[in-house]
Amino acid sequence: MSLDSITLYLVAAMVAALLGAMLLFFGRQERNPALKWWGIAYLLGAASVALWTIASNSLGEILSLTVNAIGFVACGMVWNAARVFHGRKPNLPGLALGALAWIAAVMTFDPHAAALRMTIGAAIVAIYAALTAAELWSERRKAQQRRWPAMIVPVLHGFVLMLPIVLGDVLRSSDQQFSSSIWVTAFSIELVLYAVGTVFVIFMLVSERTVTAHKKAASSDPLTGMLNRRGFAEACARVIEREASGGRPVTALIFDIDHFKSINDRFGHPAGDEILKLFATVIVNNLRISDLSGRIGGEEFAALLPCALEEAVLVAERVREAFENAGIVIEEGPVDTTVSIGVAGGPAGTELEVLLAAADTALYQAKRGGRNRVETAEELPLSLENWRRKSAGLPPPKPRPVVA
Repeated sequence: MSLDSITLYLVAAMVAALLGAMLLFFGRQERNPALKWWGIAYLLGAASVALWTIASNSLGEILSLTVNAIGFVACGMVWNAARVFHGRKPNLPGLALGALAWIAAVMTFDPHAAALRMTIGAAIVAIYAALTAAELWSERRKAQQRRWPAMIVPVLHGFVLMLPIVLGDVLRSSDQQFSSSIWVTAFSIELVLYAVGTVFVIFMLVSERTVTAHKKAASSDPLTGMLNRRGFAEACARVIEREASGGRPVTALIFDIDHFKSINDRFGHPAGDEILKLFATVIVNNLRISDLSGRIGGEEFAALLPCALEEAVLVAERVREAFENAGIVIEEGPVDTTVSIGVAGGPAGTELEVLLAAADTALYQAKRGGRNRVETAEELPLSLENWRRKSAGLPPPKPRPVVA
């Protein structure tokens, strides 16, 4: 059973046009410029394939070149859409380079060499497919587990287009034999699969980015951009587990901006918000990359350091001094910026709740001692069970009898 390549190309054009309209619609709905680029690329590609299939023999040389050039521009737009999706600027010279290369090649070579023209066209499309795959591959550092289909689809597209070029014997036959060969049918089928597969990949990437954005919003403090209590607890749990596997200690810090209520009362809440953002910046600038920090409520911040207590105290002093010397001045006058810090360390595997409870006790001591100071917990934290019982006002559990 032989397949009519003309019908297959028309089907591919209709599928691409429908998908392009859908992408353009969702791009406008979601205000996503990358989806708009993809949508327009699909519509241009569909128009090019449809016109070339239906009226290639009656268009004339100029119109035929124009129709094919539009198709190559569409391929360039697919590549640029991947760039825009990842926050990069469109490469406008690269967008038109494929079309210009095609026009130059057609005007240079024998106009009757259909096989050679198809080879050059397939090579241009394959290059754009490789550029698209490379653009997606460059984002592998984001460690997204489902990113591999986004690279496989354009790679396969380029492979199918380039296979006849690699198998050069196919192209040594006459133009008529080539135009009716199995590769023309294969191209038309692959075009349909590529159009559908690419849209699947696009929506997979958009959906993944949306989910990531929602997760980030749920775990971030909107004012300071730091982790909120939930995000901080989840991140700390992973760090504590990692450090425990190596038998390494961890240390928790709790920061509380001194006299923050009076700052709000004297200078207003906008000034208070600026103080909070300033202190968040001070923390981030004075902690190491391996340290975690977050805003856990009001003017209270916390940090988890994968190090011993003595080293964490030095970090706490550095934060305290940097905030004290910030030198904030507003219209009403200078603002005193000081912070009290409680520090508590524990052995490998100590739970975050226990560390924070001990650090909070040390913070209370810093407040009672005159503020603008760092205090450390006087004793190791209780076990998680004992800490929970103490928080609930229950007596500690009775020791188990020793069996001789």
